[in-house]
Amino acid sequence: MTRSLVTGGSGYFGSLLVQHLRRAGHQVRVLDLNDADDRPTDVELIRGDVRDAATVARAVDGIDVVFNNVAQVPLAKDPYLLRSVNVDGTALLLRAARDGGVAKVVHTSSSAVFGVPASNPVLPTTVPSPVEAYGHAKLAAEWACLDAVSHGLDVSIVRPRTILGHGRLGIFGILFDWIADGADVVVLGDGSNRYQFVHADDLAEVCLLASQSSGPMIVNAGTDRFGTMRESLESLCRHAATGSKVRSLPARPTALAMKAAAGLGLAPFAPYHWIMYSKSLWFDIEHAQLALGWQPKFSNEEMFAATYDWFIANRASTQSEGVSHHRATSKQGVLHLMKEAMKRMPG
Repeated sequence: MTRSLVTGGSGYFGSLLVQHLRRAGHQVRVLDLNDADDRPTDVELIRGDVRDAATVARAVDGIDVVFNNVAQVPLAKDPYLLRSVNVDGTALLLRAARDGGVAKVVHTSSSAVFGVPASNPVLPTTVPSPVEAYGHAKLAAEWACLDAVSHGLDVSIVRPRTILGHGRLGIFGILFDWIADGADVVVLGDGSNRYQFVHADDLAEVCLLASQSSGPMIVNAGTDRFGTMRESLESLCRHAATGSKVRSLPARPTALAMKAAAGLGLAPFAPYHWIMYSKSLWFDIEHAQLALGWQPKFSNEEMFAATYDWFIANRASTQSEGVSHHRATSKQGVLHLMKEAMKRMPG
């Protein structure tokens, strides 16, 4: 039986990955500061900080495969934590894995390492060029992985596009809340930017397949069925059937307003949101299909619909405190006033 450690295993994707690993017959251990309410009783929890050497050494003891999902997300808005958790914590974990005889590490990175790409599709050979603090931190964590590979550790890096799936909330919880109540939603500019997502179940399958592949690799993961941002949101509005429509706002002034509102603490935006919402970014995933035999199951439209349906079914519990940013709806702040205005906009 494969013994697997999932760091960040109480967060949104970490918890889902734990479920996939258990179904695949793994014996699973979680390293996290918090415990998840839905952690299965046969999953061991080591409660602690990925930056603490003694805790990490205990977590990797006897482990065959490490799935590293610990991350401070952009919404945390803490530059020190972005660096110390995403970079220093990853480096410490890699050293402990090497010293502890771990056979394989699968490190979950981010498409934020590419910033606004000069051209699409993004390939595994595309040189990263992050444009904000989170992307820089995730890229530095990748460098730590490559350094570990040079010292003999088998590490694969998985870069997901923006993740959707049942239970995925954060900023998406605000989008779903607006649509559920019939408020119009917006794109920046005409919404013609091509934007690719990945379903959390598809991402978990990539991570599992990567863990079974000997030798380091870099895998970019996203759906193979996607269109523009406007098309994705219009499809979701049709699915919800609440009367919500997609409206356009001028890209540059709106991005500046998002930045100002975030700076004043009035809205839950991070730099990646106002930088990327009007930009195109998609991966060519042929390498993942050929090397791993992976095929994404969900299109953009299907994953938006499934995630929205989960939100509607669980709406009363989506404001929970004390869970990861992606497992609860972000607080709307001044966006609540905008929501009410958008509900009253003439057609």
